Amino acid sequence: MAYDNTNRGGLWKNKKHTQETHPDYTGKLNVNGTEYWLSAWIKESKDGEKFMSLKVKPKDENTGNVNDNPVLNSNSDIPF
Repeated sequence: MAYDNTNRGGLWKNKKHTQETHPDYTGKLNVNGTEYWLSAWIKESKDGEKFMSLKVKPKDENTGNVNDNPVLNSNSDIPF
């Protein structure tokens, strides 16, 4: 029987961390069967408390360019 990774994920130290803007940790996350990329940066609050700042991005997400979105880039009239 295969292991069920639904609603689970993991982070690993980013071995390609060469710039401050690169995440400190990267990994994958599954939410209700949908796969996501997970990135985390270790930051420090004004009070000196360390925390992780997270970013989640769908694995099948396009480049983020509006022109890549077939719904926003269609020639059809929007009724609202």
